[in-house]
Amino acid sequence: MLFLKNISILGSTGSIGKQALEVVREYPDIFNIVALSTNKNRRLLLEQINEFQPEIAVITDAEDAAWLKLHIQTRTKVYNGMNGLVEIATLPSADIVLNALVGSIGLTPSYKTVESGKTLALANKESLVVGGELIMNTAKKHNVDVLPVDSEHSAIFQCLRGENINSLTSVILTASGGPFRNLSKKEIEFSHPSKALKHPNWSMGQKITIDSATMMNKGLEVIEAKWLFDLNAEQIKVLVHPESIIHSMVEFSDTSVIAQLGWPDMRIPIQFALTYPERIYLKTDKLDLASISQLNFEKVDTKRFPNLQLAFDAMEKGGTMPCVLNSANEELVPLYIEGIVSFYQMSEIIDKIMNCHQSVTYSSIQELQEIETWVKRQISEYI
Repeated sequence: MLFLKNISILGSTGSIGKQALEVVREYPDIFNIVALSTNKNRRLLLEQINEFQPEIAVITDAEDAAWLKLHIQTRTKVYNGMNGLVEIATLPSADIVLNALVGSIGLTPSYKTVESGKTLALANKESLVVGGELIMNTAKKHNVDVLPVDSEHSAIFQCLRGENINSLTSVILTASGGPFRNLSKKEIEFSHPSKALKHPNWSMGQKITIDSATMMNKGLEVIEAKWLFDLNAEQIKVLVHPESIIHSMVEFSDTSVIAQLGWPDMRIPIQFALTYPERIYLKTDKLDLASISQLNFEKVDTKRFPNLQLAFDAMEKGGTMPCVLNSANEELVPLYIEGIVSFYQMSEIIDKIMNCHQSVTYSSIQELQEIETWVKRQISEYI
């Protein structure tokens, strides 16, 4: 039986945030929005504030925060910057915090959410890529759930329900292959970045769409899976599945494989995280396998998509190396979109920076932030 849940959304004007609010609109008797945030989209945030009347709202820039205060028609308190994001993550009235921020900026709010004893619905994979050990240890310490929202990790999470985790032998993350799946390495290199922004199956923001084209997104998901499900590198596999119907699979010791299937609709894993452990009706098309007729699978070509191998390498080295991988990628994706670096120059630079870094263990967010600052300096020198 579901009771009213108070929800905070970090990144409410992005793709995941907007789809989460679609789910909330369908069930106003089950969900109540208590906090919202955006980076720069003040007009859409204003509309959301006036519609959902949250306790607090956050925007990055102080001038935008002042503009919101002048225009809101509710009693919503407006904050700005990281302090505001922490306010959302620790808001006493919130039952669950959906972190849909893009990039490593989501790390501190994720940490503060679990530290304050709140359920974390995680769509910000960078939180675990950069600081997975810190986040998961803190969640265990405070006995709180970290519920995956990425479709692949939600699929694994669902496949493991009721199973003995000790009988798991491997997880198989599926990848669409992105817009360059059928192109040669030479064709990929000379394709305009605008083509990389046209994903064949999913509607997402620019950063994650480019990451899908380079398969860095899948690499980040590999590292995320390690922390969510306590896996080692040998237990995580990646398989290209162009239709994006099977979202991931789990293989067990008796060779049985359990898969989770569904249309590529992010509202499905979003809603499951918000209603967990219950399921409720979702207004969307039902899966019709007869109309699809066949599902296809391919091995990943890491020569054409070297970022995936770089992610495995970073995961195996551990410590601060995944932070280096992620930080370098975050800096390079905008440069690729602007045409300053090419598709494969991104991989080359990430590889060089990883080779320059001696991975060490970490125990605080500040240490990880210092690593990110170092990576930015390195990239500035390369560019």
